[in-house]
Amino acid sequence: MNSLHTHHRPLGSSGLTVSPLGLGTVKFGRNTGVKYPQQFELPDDRQALDLLALAQDLGINLIDTAPAYGTSEERLGKLLAGRRQKWVICSKVGEEFEQGRSHFDFSAAHTRLSVERSLRRLNTDYLDLVLVHSDGNDLQILEGEAYPALEQLKCEGLIRAFGFSGKTVEGGIAALEAGDCAMVTYNLAEQSERSVLDFALSHNKGILIKKALASGHLCLQGEDPAKKSLELVFAHPAVASAIIGTINPRHLQQNVISALKVLDSL
Repeated sequence: MNSLHTHHRPLGSSGLTVSPLGLGTVKFGRNTGVKYPQQFELPDDRQALDLLALAQDLGINLIDTAPAYGTSEERLGKLLAGRRQKWVICSKVGEEFEQGRSHFDFSAAHTRLSVERSLRRLNTDYLDLVLVHSDGNDLQILEGEAYPALEQLKCEGLIRAFGFSGKTVEGGIAALEAGDCAMVTYNLAEQSERSVLDFALSHNKGILIKKALASGHLCLQGEDPAKKSLELVFAHPAVASAIIGTINPRHLQQNVISALKVLDSL
């Protein structure tokens, strides 16, 4: 089986090494209030385990989750039992999803509470990466308590690296100045945050790409749109990994094949 094992790369200077595709797990725990083109049922434990095993065989070592992803963290804590060391786990702080609505809390107290809760849910004593889940007020958040709280948690060894999943260029650059990583929207339809990638490259900071396939919408257009989008994403040397959210084994395999075509041609 062709795999991404030989294409793992550093996430900036964080000390983490990640696969060029990461597995997003919104669909492991939440199917309401999500922006996907088609409705879906949550996978059962057998289906989820099989998908994780396939991802591992395909050379994927990065898992992206969040408290706002419904039961994703709790499920992963059980599904990854005995295999936690084989994965780089990224979770988040700031956003909560309850009773069908998101609300946000970027205080130091909630940041610590959220990380400690994620540790319990994921059944681990450390998180590899924690990102602040922005509500769009990037600079205001970064001037607040969340980043200093994450720095303290890093000093305590509860997290290995931290960063920001934002919505603005200014926020992305400010996040990288003080943190290890930024998660940035970058795809064929949306490239306004490219300067964040440029800043990361010049300062050896980590970049993760969200919505590389526009939450699945690009898959509805044209011939092999995944390959076209990944050509754009991986053409920028700052990019460590693109997060792909899927619970469909065939789609996962196709995305890896598309990524390998691009990566092998670079």
